[in-house]
Amino acid sequence: MSFDQNNKRETPSCARAEGPLSHHRLVGDNRDMQQVRRLIEQVAHSDASVLILGESGTGKEVVAQTLHRQSLRAKRPFVPVNCGAIPPDLLESELFGHEKGAFTGAITARQGRFELAEGGTLFLDEIGDMSLEMQVKLLRVLQEKSFERVGGNKTFHSDVRVVAATHHNLEHRVAEGFFRLDLFYRLNVFPIEVPPLRERSDDIPLLVKYTTERLHQGGQRVAQLSDCALAALATYAWPGNVRELANLVERLNILYPGQQVRAKDLPDKYRSNVDWVAEVIDNEAAEEAMLANLGVEERSLPLASPSVLLGGEGLDLKDYLRQVEEDLIRQALDDSDWVVARAAKLLKLQRTTLVEKIRKFDISRADTVSGF
Repeated sequence: MSFDQNNKRETPSCARAEGPLSHHRLVGDNRDMQQVRRLIEQVAHSDASVLILGESGTGKEVVAQTLHRQSLRAKRPFVPVNCGAIPPDLLESELFGHEKGAFTGAITARQGRFELAEGGTLFLDEIGDMSLEMQVKLLRVLQEKSFERVGGNKTFHSDVRVVAATHHNLEHRVAEGFFRLDLFYRLNVFPIEVPPLRERSDDIPLLVKYTTERLHQGGQRVAQLSDCALAALATYAWPGNVRELANLVERLNILYPGQQVRAKDLPDKYRSNVDWVAEVIDNEAAEEAMLANLGVEERSLPLASPSVLLGGEGLDLKDYLRQVEEDLIRQALDDSDWVVARAAKLLKLQRTTLVEKIRKFDISRADTVSGF
């Protein structure tokens, strides 16, 4: 909440508190994130409404900011409004403004967010939490490109691009009677889905590096995460997504300034699936410890000595490790007759984590039976 000196009352602030995720750029080389970038490039120069979908903490506002920066409106304001954080009785005034005397305490006129965003982009976050009454008023503005302040009769023309975001499935909300179908169609002209972090765990090292560099630029002494610590983070399900990761990195930098963070230094929940992580410098020893705890014989893996693997041309380490992980999952599923719970036990993973990895690698039983 912020205090409105003109109206002598508290009003909700539309901008969220500055934190490790503020003013971000999109980070990640994952295939799904590359698709997000392509979609942004395709829609940026149009004025089409964009609906950004994704779980809480995936970085939907970062996508909206990136879209605004690449648009023809980049030199005009980007104004975010968290519709879920503002009480319904105040949201109308927050969006459209009010005239003097419109309600008790309104001693002066006040601009709303549509006016402040004129010529630019208005980002309506958590649009799925907006009341049905406000949905009707928003729909009218989107259709007629005009509005009136609360308590006024002057019509204001609106040249604003609306970008909305939600963690809800709006089609389900429509079916349940909580969201208007006509507004859904109006907003869903160009949907962009942001993947959850668990589906792009290969981006975790880049995200950790980016967050650490931002904290360092702010004058903090930063920690360095070991390879084993990063491997541990890659097995976690990340219900809070990128926001949770950024907060964890900030916490680790406070706890271990200027030090190396090893897997054993992580909070318990971030290493519950990685009993195999060996805190040693020797990569070969760490590999052997991992395999021993997985209960898989070394001869069954597509591993070779470093000299044989690298040869004269080297290799793509990320692709190689991804293939090793996929082969291990396929073998565990074969050995457990495709009972996912048993395969998860063999791999020392939570069942939900294994299910996500099966989806990530697009593994099917037909593929496994036919020769994988």
